[in-house]
Amino acid sequence: MMYEWYTIFCGAFFAVFTGVHAALMAGLFLEARRDRRTLRRRGTADSPGGGSVLVSVVVPFRNEQRRMGALLAALSAQDYPEREFIFINDRSGDGTGKMLEAFAKKEARVSIITLKENPGPNHKQFALGQGIQAARGELILFTDGDCEFGPGWIRAMKTRMEDSRTGAAIGPVFKKPGGPGFFFLYQCFDHAVRYLYLAASTGLGAAGGGFGNNLIVKRETLDAIGGYESVPPSPTEDAALVSRIREVTGRGIRSICGTDAAVTTAPEPGWQAFVDQTLRWNNGGLFSPDITTRCSFTFLVITISMGMLALPVVPFLPRLWPLPAAVLLSMSANTIATLLLFGAFLPKAGAAYIIQTIFTPLYFTFLTILGLLGFKPAWKSSDT
Repeated sequence: MMYEWYTIFCGAFFAVFTGVHAALMAGLFLEARRDRRTLRRRGTADSPGGGSVLVSVVVPFRNEQRRMGALLAALSAQDYPEREFIFINDRSGDGTGKMLEAFAKKEARVSIITLKENPGPNHKQFALGQGIQAARGELILFTDGDCEFGPGWIRAMKTRMEDSRTGAAIGPVFKKPGGPGFFFLYQCFDHAVRYLYLAASTGLGAAGGGFGNNLIVKRETLDAIGGYESVPPSPTEDAALVSRIREVTGRGIRSICGTDAAVTTAPEPGWQAFVDQTLRWNNGGLFSPDITTRCSFTFLVITISMGMLALPVVPFLPRLWPLPAAVLLSMSANTIATLLLFGAFLPKAGAAYIIQTIFTPLYFTFLTILGLLGFKPAWKSSDT
């Protein structure tokens, strides 16, 4: 009897896990097709030099002097004229403030908010709230101080918001290769896979995540949820905002699959910083205030962890093989989809991506264990 239940459990795990990922791949296909249709419908109003809707670009900075030069150059090069820049200098102790002031002298419609104190509890979320209050645009576009993008970025993000049913749109974010070796290759792959999961769930109507460094929201949508201050504190404030929009307004959330809206961000310099960043994202899903996001994300990472923790036990209990097999099969499909959709933004590493396919679920398991043990990283290591 025990053997029968044991066999049923393993078979059910394989069927459910691979079935969920098959559904996610279908969602990814639907979201990519929706995005292609949007681009085909793009009118002459989106030609360079045109535009009538004011877009407020809101950027928080926290000690970004070494990494913000590329962002300021990219903002200055934007071809969309109806724009304003809202910068929040959040207690920076380096030359961030001076660089922002120099930018403001050269560019029109730049506002700088300097925070001497930040009560938190999520320091970045508080800083963003101050920037949103100062913004005047019908559309509010968020990015971070270490990001870079092409001159058509604002226009590409604005185009995805022309459907009246769309409340917010999330753009793809990729890590820039920081050098040779496994560590920097994995950062690039990890970021792309995370966005693939987000786009796939969005295609199924279950958007619960977000990339806050490439996110655009309608002002009327923020008003409909009771303002940005109504978003509950979360280690992933972008995901919390997306979840609240979906929960309160019922308006559509888009995940952009076109590379015209892509943002690239600087890699983390070492494993400690990378673990801190990815643990924050993982905890945001595990402990999300939105029940749908929390349940779906917890199911995903717990089942991945079960498959990986079973892997070293398989030689002793061979009938456990469906658990790791389901995870590795699904990750192989995810890897192929990631390379097909976003390969232009990933390093040319060939067979090395086989290693990423195996390492990714192991790394997700590691982060899940840390999160369940209560580790809670901050936005910046110097936050107090």
